[in-house]
Amino acid sequence: MTVLAVFRSRAQALDCISLLRKGGIPVSAVGTPAEAGVGCGISVRFDERFFTRVRSILGGRRYSSFAGFLRRTPYGYERA
Repeated sequence: MTVLAVFRSRAQALDCISLLRKGGIPVSAVGTPAEAGVGCGISVRFDERFFTRVRSILGGRRYSSFAGFLRRTPYGYERA
């Protein structure tokens, strides 16, 4: 399954992408879906098997625009 780390700031999302790639996690930038409820923005997409590592890495940073995680389900996105 796909998980998104949702950001309100493009700059912070791109910084997060760089940080996660340095940590060996395959990620990509995607448009934030409407289900996030944060307006337009960029989210960081990654495979759910990396969720624990991503959460740990993000926990060590103070991203003021981080709005949480969304998990892709057969019915759309839901909070993770």
